[in-house]
Amino acid sequence: MRIALDAMGGDNAPYEIVWGGAVAAATTEDTIILVGDEAEIRKALRHRHPKIRPLPDVEALLGAGRLSIVHTDESVAMEDAPAAAVRRKKNCSINVCMRMVKEGQADAAVSAGNSGAMAASALFILGRIKGVARPAIATVLPTKDAGRPLLLLDAGANTDCHHEWLREFAVMGDIYSRLVLGRAEPEVGLMSIGTEDSKGNELTKHAFPLLRDYTPGIRFRGNVEGHDVFEGKTDVIVCDGFVGNVILKTSESAAHAISYWLKRVIMGNLFCKLVALLLLPALRKLRHQMDPEVYGGAPLLGVPGAVIITHGSSTHKAIAYACAAGSRAAAHNVSREIAERIAALPEPPLDEELGAPVEKAAEKR
Repeated sequence: MRIALDAMGGDNAPYEIVWGGAVAAATTEDTIILVGDEAEIRKALRHRHPKIRPLPDVEALLGAGRLSIVHTDESVAMEDAPAAAVRRKKNCSINVCMRMVKEGQADAAVSAGNSGAMAASALFILGRIKGVARPAIATVLPTKDAGRPLLLLDAGANTDCHHEWLREFAVMGDIYSRLVLGRAEPEVGLMSIGTEDSKGNELTKHAFPLLRDYTPGIRFRGNVEGHDVFEGKTDVIVCDGFVGNVILKTSESAAHAISYWLKRVIMGNLFCKLVALLLLPALRKLRHQMDPEVYGGAPLLGVPGAVIITHGSSTHKAIAYACAAGSRAAAHNVSREIAERIAALPEPPLDEELGAPVEKAAEKR
């Protein structure tokens, strides 16, 4: 697979990005296309990365075409207004990546840059899959079951949602969980404030019967609560982007706080330090299981192509995993599967038949 990697996006660009691309090219069968300022990219590649072992032979990869560079002198900064930036900067690295996917020069696009700009560029250039009202950002989270990661969507692309969009999120999440994350029969849950059918706000109360009765092909387990997120009993959780983003940011903050508290306790006295040395292999294994970088970033589902958005602070390791996730999504043709499943969905009932009257889907769109 050919992966168009935005070399200029992210807090650690271009250094960590280009070396992540080099690792991906060296350890997989994929071809990595670094998109950005060529002088900056080559400068970064000339400085050996101290944490990568073994270090990829960059010159050999470039000579073999496994690693290549597409030059552009424009990029989108983290602080830029997303939609305005991608419209104004026609040749920014994000837009070039998207055009390469649209024109068949690349199979997937990956960026650690401005996530709003990434989503806006995908919509402007790639468009939406027919039948999908709103694309969604799907975030992969670790759970108690190390072999059963959770897919949470939407994680921030749509802060206000109509209940019909949650049905589409459920279908798209089910497909990605099966094809990319390897779950044979994903369990799909609806985020709410209680497991009872009647619990929740107007959005979830209308979405519940729609998911239960009018979404064939998914295993709907009903409402789930916040404490279910990391239990490892649910494979896909759907919610609006406001709730999803709050869950994501809160989880990240809690993980950082727990790590800080643990280090403070361990460094507090000599006995704890000695015990920590004995537990070091177990702690390293736990750290790997909890490491969000190994899950390969967040796919933007609902656009005709494989698009992976990864964290702004991504290291070379996160970038390499994100490239692998983009490769898997493209290889399994996730967008085609989504198009077929969305087209086969039955016509939903009138909103009034699901509960109290709310805005019609057509008016929301």
